[in-house]
Amino acid sequence: MRKESCCVMLFEKMRPEQFIAFGFAAVILLGAGILMLPVVHNHGVGVAFIDALFTSTSAVCVTGLIAIDTADTFNFFGQAVVAALIQAGGLGVTSIGVSLIILTGGRVSFKERIVVKEAMNLNSMGGVVKLVKSVLVLTLCFEGVGTLLSFIVFHQDYEPLNALWISIFHSIAAFNNSGFDILGGLENLIPYQHNMLLNLTTACLIIFGGLGFLVIREVMLKRSFKKFSLHTKVVITMTVSLLAVGTMLLKATESISLLGAFFFSASARTAGFSTYPVREFTNAGLFLLIILMFIGASPGSTGGGIKTTTTFTLLCNAFSVATNKQCSAFKRRIPISVIRKAFVVAILALVIIFVNSYLLIILEPRHRFIDLFFEVVSAFGTVGLSTGITPDLCFVSKMIIILTMYIGRLGPLTVAMLWYFKPSSNASYSEESITIG
Repeated sequence: MRKESCCVMLFEKMRPEQFIAFGFAAVILLGAGILMLPVVHNHGVGVAFIDALFTSTSAVCVTGLIAIDTADTFNFFGQAVVAALIQAGGLGVTSIGVSLIILTGGRVSFKERIVVKEAMNLNSMGGVVKLVKSVLVLTLCFEGVGTLLSFIVFHQDYEPLNALWISIFHSIAAFNNSGFDILGGLENLIPYQHNMLLNLTTACLIIFGGLGFLVIREVMLKRSFKKFSLHTKVVITMTVSLLAVGTMLLKATESISLLGAFFFSASARTAGFSTYPVREFTNAGLFLLIILMFIGASPGSTGGGIKTTTTFTLLCNAFSVATNKQCSAFKRRIPISVIRKAFVVAILALVIIFVNSYLLIILEPRHRFIDLFFEVVSAFGTVGLSTGITPDLCFVSKMIIILTMYIGRLGPLTVAMLWYFKPSSNASYSEESITIG
C-alpha cells in the first residue's frame, strides 16, 4: 500500500512535461531490458546493452537509426517487441495509458487529461477522450490498409505467413514514421526501389502519419479547405510545398528516378526509409535531406523535427518584418506568443544539433563532417536516415545519439520546461535598445 500511495503521490506532483519525459524513459529502459534477453535473439546472436538501448530508443522515439540489423539480430518475438515499441512511441505513452483505462472501463482523471493535452499539443482539454479513441481507430485503419497493400508486394518474394508479418511490421513502422525494416542485410527498401505500389503505399503512410491526427480528423469532418482551421491550412500547405520542392531538387541533384526523389522527399521529413543508398548521395543531396529532416513533420503527429508550423511561422514573421506588415496567413493574424514559441523551438533545436555534432566530430575523427552532422540531424528529427556510420560509432557517440533521439521525440521545448519550477516574477526592468543586423 505504501509503495502504491508513493507512486500516486509522485504522479500527482509531476507536471505534464515531467510525466511525459519519465514515461518515454521508462518504456525505453523496459524495451532495452527485453531486447537483451536471449529468447528474443536469433540463434547464436548476442546483443550488447548499448545496442539494445540504442534499438529501444530508436523504436520508442520512432526514429529508425540502427546499430544492429533488426532482422539479422532478432527472431519473431524480438521483432514483435520492436514493433510494439514503435507503436507505443508513435501513439505516445500517455495515449496508450488512457487507451488502456478506456478499454478496462476506468475513468480518465483530470490530471490524465492534462497530460494527454500536453503530449498531443492540444489547445484545450475539450474532447480529449474522444480524440484518443479516434486516434486509435485512425491508426488501425491506416495500418490495416497499409498491411494489405504491402502484402501484395511482399507475397511475391516471401512465404504467405512471413510476408504477412513483414507487411504488418512495415505498415506499423511507416505510419509511425519510423524507418525500421525486417528485410535483413541493412538494405532497407533498396531491393524495392522500382516497385511503384510499395513506394507509394509507404510514402502515403508516412505523409498521413506526419500530418497529425487533429489535421486528419478535421479533413475528414470538414472536407473543404475554406472551412479548415489556420493550423490545418498551414500543415497541408507546408506538406505539399515541401514534397514538391524536395522532389524537384532531389531529382535535379541525384541520379535517381522521379519515384525515388518523391519517396525521399516524403521519407526524409521523419520516416527514414531509403530506396537508394544515402551514402552515395552528393553533398548537395545530403544538405537538402538535412534541411528536410530539420523541418520534420507536423505537431501532434508521429514525426519529429521542429515541425512544419514552426518553419511556416518563422518564414511568415521574417517576411512581415521585411515588409513592415502584420504576421498573418490565410486572412488570420498569428499571435505574438506563437511567434516567440517558434523562435525558441528553432534556437533550442540548433543549439542541441550544433553541440552534439561538435562532440561527435571530436569523438569520431575518422568520419566525414557531413556524415556526422547528417547523423545528428537525423537523430534529432527522429528520421532514421544514415550514411551508414551508425554501427561504427563508439559507445559515447552512441549515447549522444540516443540522447539526441530522446530529446527530438520529446521536443526541445518540453525538455527545456522540465527544469521550470517557479512562475516568473511580475517585476520588469527598464527598456533599452540594442543594435541588430
